[in-house]
Amino acid sequence: MATFLRNSRAAALPAKLSRSWLLASAASEDTFIPALTSEADSVVFDMEDAVPAAGKAEARERVVEALSTGMTAWVRVNGIETEYWADDLAALSRAPGLRGVMLAMTEKPEQVTHTAMRLQAGTPVLALIESALGIENATAIASAPGTFRLAFGVGDFRRDTGASDDPMALAYARSKLVVASRVGQLPGPIDGPTVGALGDELLEACRVTASMGMTGKLCLLTDATDTINRGLSPSESEISWAAELLREHAAGAVVGDGSYLPRLARAQKISSLADSYGLWNA
Repeated sequence: MATFLRNSRAAALPAKLSRSWLLASAASEDTFIPALTSEADSVVFDMEDAVPAAGKAEARERVVEALSTGMTAWVRVNGIETEYWADDLAALSRAPGLRGVMLAMTEKPEQVTHTAMRLQAGTPVLALIESALGIENATAIASAPGTFRLAFGVGDFRRDTGASDDPMALAYARSKLVVASRVGQLPGPIDGPTVGALGDELLEACRVTASMGMTGKLCLLTDATDTINRGLSPSESEISWAAELLREHAAGAVVGDGSYLPRLARAQKISSLADSYGLWNA
């Protein structure tokens, strides 16, 4: 195992810009290399939902071994209220290939801070919010020391609240995460997975994600990663519009009305994302 196994394009992309977050089950090491060589912007070795209780210790050893022999990835650790959390962090604190941790069932800001304190200094913690309490505390969680980004655990949230998967039913929760992220000066939040969806169905789900102001999406299938990347990137028409406005601005275009500066800022953001994602010649 070596670092060259990671998709080089994805490995060079800062996690704050990651669109596709692929969860790879730690129940078997067979999932690791396919995930790392996929188009996923970020890969998360999953020691939580993907691993039954009887297999937690073995999964932890498997992940630490991979992250100590050349692989690099994020890791989803078990929630702070479980008996596995402390052992997860103690083991990962020694893993050189750890990019960051995703904390399952985050409900309070101090849970993120306590997690960060048990890891190497500067290790980012992605707070996975999966309950009504977590959603209501999202602003405090986003502002907590150690919080890198927020993510939405749709399945558990729906079980907790009885909400359907209709976008309208989940709009409040998604909006709460978007506003909380902005208040906490974090990158845009990461939406939950659309389980089993590929192709046009997944693109439509990404349209909902983007329309809510979220900038990433969890997924469980390697085949979903490229679609998510496309669905959460500026479109060709947006890139063309931005390029034209920036050309006019550079040529001395005069501010015509109060909407000009917001449009200029949007064009600059689209241009920056197009550069980061390598889209100009796509």
